[in-house]
This record gives sequence, structure tokens and C-alpha cells, in this order.
Amino acid sequence: MTRKLNADGYALTDPVLLPGECQALIDTYGDDTRFRKRIVMERYRYGVGDYAYFAYPFPALVQELRESLYAHLAPIANEWKRQLSRKGESTEWFPDSIAEYLDRCHAAGQLRPTPLLLKYEASGYNCLHQDLYGAIAFPFQAVCFLSQPGRDYTGGEFLLVEQRPRAQSAGQVIQAKQGEALLFTTRFRPVKGSRGYYRANVKHGVSKIHGGERYTLGVIFHDAV
Repeated sequence: MTRKLNADGYALTDPVLLPGECQALIDTYGDDTRFRKRIVMERYRYGVGDYAYFAYPFPALVQELRESLYAHLAPIANEWKRQLSRKGESTEWFPDSIAEYLDRCHAAGQLRPTPLLLKYEASGYNCLHQDLYGAIAFPFQAVCFLSQPGRDYTGGEFLLVEQRPRAQSAGQVIQAKQGEALLFTTRFRPVKGSRGYYRANVKHGVSKIHGGERYTLGVIFHDAV
């Protein structure tokens, strides 16, 4: 996982959720008591589809994933920060636990939880974007695929587009199976050049759904203003 993230800015895991766990999360989508806010993408020209941000406290599965994934990613995030830090610049490193990291977010006024469920139907899609909710942003996020491609939906590939300085953008198309998680960079990643590391900007989105329903769980580690 670490090698793949360093090389490409993303990594697809083995299944982290069982089919029954995926369905249990899908079943929560209609329960407004679980969520703090719902967004219809068309209203904001984000795409076509809708999503809902979980309220605290999270379902146990979401809480466990957020804690365990953060613990694995924090050391990689610190290495990326070291690579991109300018000489003599003071650096605030990422703590080992997400509880400590969220204390930092909350002290900066970022108090609203950001993990979310996303739902797409036929003709749904998500424009290229970055999930930045304030001045503090963790370098990685995750999407867990709750539906099975080919059975539950067609189309709907996950898209990553990277822009390097003075070069054309390069895209990746990723189709994951039910239960797998994709870890990817939130904003930019370090790429080694002739004069050291530079920042390659990355955006993500979802291609058009041809048919069926596609559900995913987005795990974002920083909270929102």
C-alpha cells in the first residue's frame, strides 16, 4: 500500500467490508437521524446524484474504518510532508491517532463531521473536485465501494486526474469491487524532480452511471468548518 501510494498517489485495498456490512451501510441512507446534512449535486453543479454527511456519533463500522485507516496513513502523510517542506520551515506533524488530529481541527473551528454516503442512479456522475473543508486538510482520504459493479450498476468508474507543472493532465480510471477501499490523495502528492520534490495537484470524480444504483462510503479524516 505504501509503495503504491508513493508511486501513484492512490492504492486499492483488498476488501475491508463484508457484503452484509456494505448492505447495512446502504440501509442507513434513508434514516435522516444518522445524518447532519444532505446534498443534491445538481443544485450546486457538482454533478448528478446526492450524498449525506454522517452526524456524530458514527455507525460503528464508519468509526472503526476512520480510526484504523488514519493510523495506517499518518506515517505516510508525515513522510510526504517532510518531502514537500521547504528548508528551515517549521512543520506541524500529523499525530498518531485521529482523536488528536480532530482536536487540532476543532481548535481551528472545523467541527462538522465529513464521512458521507453517496448515491448515484442512471445518468449520475460527479465532477472533478477536491474535498477541502477548511484550512486544515489531511493528505489522504478513502472511498469504500458498497455496490458491486456489473451486478448493481454499470458505468460509474472512479476517476483521478493529476496535473503536473508545465505538463498535460494525466487520468486514471479505477473500477473497484464491493467491499474494497480506494485510498488516494486529497489535494496533491509529492513527485520527485531534478531539483527535489514538487507538488502534483490531483482531483477526483465519478464517470456517468449507465444503469442501476451505485453507493459508496467516503471517509474523510479532517472535519469541516
